[in-house]
Parts: sequence; C-alpha cells; structure tokens
Amino acid sequence: MFDIIYVLEMTGVIAFAISGMLIARSKNMDPVGVFTIGFVTALGGGTLRDLMMDNHPLYWIKHQEQPILILCMAVVFSYWHRVERIRESRILLPDALGLGVFTILGAQLALDLDHSWFVASLLGVMTGTFGGALRDTFCNEVPLIFRKDQIYASISFAGCWLYFVCQWLLESESLAMTIGLLFIFITRLLAVRFDIRLQRDRRTVQ
Repeated sequence: MFDIIYVLEMTGVIAFAISGMLIARSKNMDPVGVFTIGFVTALGGGTLRDLMMDNHPLYWIKHQEQPILILCMAVVFSYWHRVERIRESRILLPDALGLGVFTILGAQLALDLDHSWFVASLLGVMTGTFGGALRDTFCNEVPLIFRKDQIYASISFAGCWLYFVCQWLLESESLAMTIGLLFIFITRLLAVRFDIRLQRDRRTVQ
C-alpha cells in the first residue's frame, strides 16, 4: 500500500540533508563534516520532537534507512566535484521544502498523540526549524529562525494552523496536509523573493 506519510518523510530528509550538505561543502568541510551537517539538518528537528514527547526509540533509530541514505548522500556530495559549482543560495528550495514537510509531519504526529492544536503547532514548528538552526549554528551562521531579515518560524506556525483548520473543515487528512505543506513552501519562497519580513530596520533620518 502506498504510504504518503513515509514518502513525505523521505522527501523531507533528502531536502534538508541537501541544504545542510551544500552549506557544509561551501565551508570546505571533510566527508565527516558533510555527513554530520546533513544528519543534524535532516533529523535534528524530529529528534528533538521525539525527546519532548518521550517517543522512544527515536524515529530515525527505528528507520535506519534514513541515516544510511544521508551517509550515501554525504559520500556523493564529498567526492562529486560538480557539487562545488552549486551556489549556496540554492539551499532555498530544499530548505523551504524541508520546512514544509517536517512542520506538517511534526504537527500531525502530535495530533495523533492527542495533543492540543496549540501544543501540536509548537511541536510542528520545532520539528521544521530545529534542524536548520543546528545546521546554521554548526556552520557559524546566524540561524534563519533568529534573523530579522527572514520570515521562517512564523510561516511554519501559520502553516500548522492552516493545516488544522483545513483538516477540521474538509475532513480530509491528506488534502489538509498538502495545503499546509504547499502554503509553507510557497510562502517561504515568496518571502525571500520579495524581501518580506516581520520587522524592518529603523533608519536614522539626518
């Protein structure tokens, strides 16, 4: 039977791992560094979610194909020289996709465990953003979630609530998840494209 949840999980893992490995290569890290950054980016958010909900064993321990896939990707990214031509700005697409996938999956899992909408939204944001925050921290960058020139966690949070409302109104889990995921993905891309942010820097008039 086709498992859409599993497909989304693997899509998110691949997308976030790519975003992490691109930055790791831009920082001239060795294969161990490339794997580490890819691993924490792809699985860091889900690990924190599972720890917060006391969900053991951790998801990636039950599904070892995920870290194995990341290891294989790290080998490719470390020794395929064409990767060096990929600009760091290219992480936007996989990062936005990973944000959408893991935010909705994190929220969906929290709902399945009978948490409230509010708690589920926080766990969704945590799942979607924490891996990217670890990636940026390990790469000596200010995490996107903390930067004034980026809308990141707010989009994730809004996407969770859109997913909840659509699920309640439409009574279709798959359609609600799709709408929430696409909202986060598209809104994130538009926010970067048109420089939309929550707060503008104040300029001193002289």
